[in-house]
Amino acid sequence: MDELISHIKSLISISDHQLEVVLDKLVEKRFSKKEHLLYVDHYAHEVFFTLRGCIRTYVSDFNGVEHNLSFALENWWFGDLQSFLNKTLAIHNIQALEDTLVLAINQEKWHTLTQEVPEFVNYLNILFRNAMFSLQNRVVQSLSLTAEERYSIFLKEYPNLSQRISQKHIASYLGITPEFLSMIRSKKKR
Repeated sequence: MDELISHIKSLISISDHQLEVVLDKLVEKRFSKKEHLLYVDHYAHEVFFTLRGCIRTYVSDFNGVEHNLSFALENWWFGDLQSFLNKTLAIHNIQALEDTLVLAINQEKWHTLTQEVPEFVNYLNILFRNAMFSLQNRVVQSLSLTAEERYSIFLKEYPNLSQRISQKHIASYLGITPEFLSMIRSKKKR
C-alpha cells in the first residue's frame, strides 16, 4: 500500500492515524488480463486504486464497436463513479488489459471514510477536480485537434503505454482506426 500512501500524501496532509483508517477500508484484489471488473447495466459496488497493471474503461456503440474512454495505470483511481455513488446501473465496461493488482473499496466503507476522515474528503475533492479538468481537456482535444495531435498528447500523458497495450486499444481511445494509427506512427518515425 506504499503507492497509495505516497499518492495521498502528495496531495494532502493527513495524520498517520487517519491514514490507517483509510488503509483499513481497502482490500487487495487481483484481476487477470482480459477479465472484466464491471459490465454496462450492472451495479458498481467498488472503486479501485491501481497498484500494478492497466485497466481500460470503454463503451460499445450501437454497432458493437468498442470505444476506449480512459486507461488507469499504476497510482490511478478508477471505476464507474456515477453507478458507485448513485447506486445506478453502470454506463461503462471496465476490463483489465494486463494482469492487474488493485486496492478496492466498497460503498459502505467509502461512505464511512467520508464521515470519519475529513482529510479523505479533501483528497477526493482534489481527485474529482483533476478528473473534471482531464475530461474537459479530452473533450476539447477530440473536437478541435487532429488525430496526429491527439496521438502526440496521448504519448505525453501515457508514456510507455504504447509498449504495453495493443494498437487497437490506442486507436479506439483516439477515435481512429488501427490502420490510420499505423500511418501516423510511420509518419512520426520519419
